Amino acid sequence: MKLVSALILVAATISAPAFASTDVATKNACLTCHAPDKKMVGPSYKMVAEKYAGNKNAEALLVASIKKGGSGKWGVVPMPANAKLNDADLSTLASWILRGAPNKN
Repeated sequence: MKLVSALILVAATISAPAFASTDVATKNACLTCHAPDKKMVGPSYKMVAEKYAGNKNAEALLVASIKKGGSGKWGVVPMPANAKLNDADLSTLASWILRGAPNKN
């Protein structure tokens, strides 16, 4: 019984970031313009992850892009600034996107 409880706790801990990230993305309308695996108004999260792969500053760069918005990186449609997001949510989103936005829901 203790082993089963421990396994459930580990599984919940591992999947918690994905649930939290999906929740943050949904709550802040990120999924209106982005999808995990297909281009919509903006690039897919998979495309973003591929662009930043191997870049040691990837998370910081992505956090800045999410927070400040921008244009010209992915086409003519600008990304709006998301300055209302707190640092924890920005970091959670950036990390999740860089992992390819896994969906555990």
